[in-house]
Amino acid sequence: CTPLLGSLAKVGFVVMTDASAAMHKRDHVAKELGIEITHAEVGLAVVSMTVEERMTNGLGVCHGGLLFTLADTAMAHASNAGNERTLSTTASIEWISTARIGDHLVATSRAVAQRGRNTVHDITVTNGNGDTVALVRGQTLTLGGPVLDA
Repeated sequence: CTPLLGSLAKVGFVVMTDASAAMHKRDHVAKELGIEITHAEVGLAVVSMTVEERMTNGLGVCHGGLLFTLADTAMAHASNAGNERTLSTTASIEWISTARIGDHLVATSRAVAQRGRNTVHDITVTNGNGDTVALVRGQTLTLGGPVLDA
């Protein structure tokens, strides 16, 4: 375990920092949507959820806002895993295909560029077949202060 990552909790196939685990424990939106964290370290996070009927819009597909929420959750864990409070400042989404009831979606966030307190993240949302459902690019700003004490 490197000092940069802090301590990592390994439960089954789940790997996350203490800061990420604490943040997820307090995340009421993620709990309500059934979002699970499978990997969270500085600059990289993988989260998932399964589309339920209550998540669909009037056309019977997963609401685009929930796809954005899944991607934003991945970016939050990639940017806060190092125990420095960080918030997203901007993000844009490209919806590539639809997600339907029963689809297991996985969002992977990777930090791709950093300058000072600003970091750019690319997030890919895929379905259980590995097909791309959405692409997101977001930027975060590190505010400082420990996530564990938030």
